[in-house]
Amino acid sequence: MILDRFRVPGRVAIVTGAGRGIGAATALALAEAGADVVLSARSEDQLRVVAGKIQSLGRRALEVPADLTEPGAAESLAHAAAGGLGRIDIVVNNVDDAPPRGFLDTKRRHVENAFRFSVGVAHELTRAAVPYMTQGSVINISSVMGRVSGRGYLAYGTAKAALSHYTRLAARDLAPRIRVNAVEVGTVATEAHDEVMTDEALRTRVERNTPLRRVGEPEDVAAAVLFLASPAGSYLTGKVLEVDGGIDTAVVDLGLPDL
Repeated sequence: MILDRFRVPGRVAIVTGAGRGIGAATALALAEAGADVVLSARSEDQLRVVAGKIQSLGRRALEVPADLTEPGAAESLAHAAAGGLGRIDIVVNNVDDAPPRGFLDTKRRHVENAFRFSVGVAHELTRAAVPYMTQGSVINISSVMGRVSGRGYLAYGTAKAALSHYTRLAARDLAPRIRVNAVEVGTVATEAHDEVMTDEALRTRVERNTPLRRVGEPEDVAAAVLFLASPAGSYLTGKVLEVDGGIDTAVVDLGLPDL
């Protein structure tokens, strides 16, 4: 049956940034579809909560607290996943950290950090996981800011544009054994967007700029990741799926002054 193609029974997935928001929702969606999940984030407490929810679904959960920007951390995560759960089938790269800032306040280190979080970590973990994968799927969490403009997002948006194209290039390198796709997200109701969630005027501007007239939910992204990771998405690789409510203009006006 067609619905069975959206299930991933017996698969093992690594999800980074899994302690909250998109990462936690994705980990739970994969578990509900039958996967065992390796959870990674900096906060042990957050991982413990998500792991408990996965175990309540009857699936295995392995917590690996880590700062994936540290040398060797990605390799250790892949090794722990394969050693602890026996295999790796799915990798979800969901790590970034580049807060908005004005042009003159954006220094070289801010740009370098954005690339290290978005592209560097994704590449290191994918590269570390591939030897353990007989076949499988890699999904990178990118952003609408990689293709539209918005003041204050120079470092973040440039790095996300690079991650989206990295996805296309890696897909060619790893085909046909491993599929590589990305989900490009718009504004999503997570802790990372607290300013949008709590500032009523700002949230109204975001919703007005979104054709579907709402902010996204983590589960919207998780559903897209599940599709790409499952047999339902088995004929897709090198694709960037836009889960953004239809945005094609600037997402957020932060009110930054002209130079």
